[in-house]
Amino acid sequence: MKSLQAIVVLLIAAMLASCSPITVLSDTKDETDFSKFKTYSFLGWQADSEQELDQEDKDIIYAAFEKEFTARGMSFVPQGGDVDVSLFIVFNKKTGVSRYNKYTGSAHGAYDLYDTGWAYGYSGTRYSQRSYRMGTLIVDVFDGKKKKQIWQGAINSKVMEKRERRSSTIPKKVALLMQKFPKSKQ
Repeated sequence: MKSLQAIVVLLIAAMLASCSPITVLSDTKDETDFSKFKTYSFLGWQADSEQELDQEDKDIIYAAFEKEFTARGMSFVPQGGDVDVSLFIVFNKKTGVSRYNKYTGSAHGAYDLYDTGWAYGYSGTRYSQRSYRMGTLIVDVFDGKKKKQIWQGAINSKVMEKRERRSSTIPKKVALLMQKFPKSKQ
């Protein structure tokens, strides 16, 4: 019976882990022909929003965007690109609550119409709280010549505390965000 409980708990934990809350939003100016853009430049971080990031995290984010723009046939230029890319990041603390119910007990005797027999047991509920950080990364893309915004994307996700995890999850999340980037009209 305990092994069945353990399997159920593991299955529920796996389901919850696979449903991590990641939200991706984007907005595009419909009249823009993205096929004319061949180069991009980074404008940097808006409003000094990167203050909570260390240099290694910034490098991971830049490298992830570089990979995604390169995959779209665009090359990086230090300034004056066909498009200018600006980044903004916000962090929020959240609290998660988990509950676990456990019943331990036994029943003996025969249960009939008159409930003859006896049972004993213990039922307990455990609560646990954990704090975590959510991060929202916003990307603004501007036409380099017209200086008008042509695309905006945002992704909201849990921030991994361990650097090893961030170095693998950040590129995946940037790729997920960039899936919303418009395809070139050919």
